Amino acid sequence: MPILTEIHDGIGQIIFDHPPVNAFNSEWWMKLPKIIKDLSSNPDVKVVLILAEGKGFQAGVDIKELQAHPEVIPLVNKGNYLTGKAIKAAEVPVVCAVHGFVMGGGIIICGASDTIIASEDAFFALPEIDRGAMGGASHLSRMIPLHEMRAAFFTGGNIPVETMHRVGGVHKIVPKAKLKEEALAFCAVIAEKSRKALVIAKECLNGLEATDVDQNYRWEQGFTLEMYADKDSQKSRDAFVEGGKKADFD
Repeated sequence: MPILTEIHDGIGQIIFDHPPVNAFNSEWWMKLPKIIKDLSSNPDVKVVLILAEGKGFQAGVDIKELQAHPEVIPLVNKGNYLTGKAIKAAEVPVVCAVHGFVMGGGIIICGASDTIIASEDAFFALPEIDRGAMGGASHLSRMIPLHEMRAAFFTGGNIPVETMHRVGGVHKIVPKAKLKEEALAFCAVIAEKSRKALVIAKECLNGLEATDVDQNYRWEQGFTLEMYADKDSQKSRDAFVEGGKKADFD
């Protein structure tokens, strides 16, 4: 199973385990929102921890599926949107424990969450501009300042974990070998609280935000579809699938 769940001591774990890079196809992007909602609404769960096995946390969508079946693009977009919405609207706090790459949809998951603990090898990126797509800026904007986000978006480049921590996008950096241990210890502190208090606190904090990340992301997705309809989008996906290359637009 690409996505596993466990509950221990008030902590509901969502574990990504889908080699090689934890990139999900349209089917699993549509399943993930319900997994999040069901776990976070379980009365035995006081905090949700999202983490991953393998080389990195999450690499977004399955580009090979989009390249071969562009008709699933609206479904993938819907799954991305509903996943971010489910995390932000979760009854209880959602913590992400990330390592390696956090890309594309991984940014949506982290940006919608309540806080992030990262390993020393983590890096964050929105490579959509090189994959024939748009999207993710709304969620990255919850993590880092505007101009840092735009620099990452326009270049498609990596943001080192040290930068994310310096600008407030990551709560804590820990050794990779201790990532799960540290994340569980952090969640255990939350799990000691009253579930009712946590539910009320989550709703309160969501209401304090100046912008609506879900609405903003819906706006972004309109431009994602516009980009997908352009010939340069398919050219970008073809280049990536044919060897991870960037398309030449000269």
